[in-house]
Amino acid sequence: MDHGGHGMNMDLPPFTLGRGLEFGGDPFFLVGCLVALLLYGWAVVRLRRRGDEWPVGRTVAWVVGVLTIALVMCTKLNDYGMVLFSVHMVQHMVISMLSPILLLLGAPVTLTLRALPAAGRGRKGPRELLVALLHSRYMRVITHPAFTIPMFIASLYALYFTPLFDFLMESRTGHIAMMVHFLAVGLVFFWPIMGVDPGPHRPGYVMRMLELFAGMPFHAFFGIALMMASEPMIGTYMHPPASLGVEALGDQAAAGGIAWAFSEIPSVVVLIALVFQWYKSEERQSQRKDRAADRDGDKELAAYNAYLASLNARGQ
Repeated sequence: MDHGGHGMNMDLPPFTLGRGLEFGGDPFFLVGCLVALLLYGWAVVRLRRRGDEWPVGRTVAWVVGVLTIALVMCTKLNDYGMVLFSVHMVQHMVISMLSPILLLLGAPVTLTLRALPAAGRGRKGPRELLVALLHSRYMRVITHPAFTIPMFIASLYALYFTPLFDFLMESRTGHIAMMVHFLAVGLVFFWPIMGVDPGPHRPGYVMRMLELFAGMPFHAFFGIALMMASEPMIGTYMHPPASLGVEALGDQAAAGGIAWAFSEIPSVVVLIALVFQWYKSEERQSQRKDRAADRDGDKELAAYNAYLASLNARGQ
């Protein structure tokens, strides 16, 4: 018995973590993950060969980020996610809220800009085209919170609570497109908030925290709505295969609990990353001021002391 044209046997045995982590899943994401690792590795090696350093932490973040995608898309979790709402929700939460954070901490755009050679005066190569894209109006629009926050929210409510989700789940292409969309939305949402790559929209740290917390509660509300529903809400998961031994409403409640709980984890991770970035930024700014003071004999402090002295003289 096939599910939604995927050619996948629906008579899966009851879900266990061991069965879910068996190798399998979608070749599209397997190839994509391998290409992502190879290209990143090539760029790092290229920098090292010419004597440039690249932080190990960024490489680790990228590799772990790619592996989280492989974990949910290149294992039997992908098969179980087609028939179990709870497993699908694990896939969704990981690929839209955990993988993007780790990938962005890997600074792939910065690495690409440093690894690609300049095309030369008057010519445009891949590096120049990437720089032009980063400074384009298109990038300013899709990284603005007026776009990223509504898109982040719509990826939940407009997808799951309309017939669109069932339509996409009817085909392998639709399922791939949906998962790619989840990943892209996560990248676009988190990039202006905590990405270390250059971008057209980079507000102060307080505003970044506000952007983060503006989107997270909607994940919690979405999860609670699924948990409190008195009947199955998603057509694809209304009749789970008998071989799984699960009941649709209970599986939906589990999916809601996963969505609700997962909304907290990325918030904490991103908040820690933001505080660390803020600290490092203040440290670099302080060091620049110290170096400037050493060069000019601390003229700024001398001018400030003279100003205080003039105020004191006026008051006497």
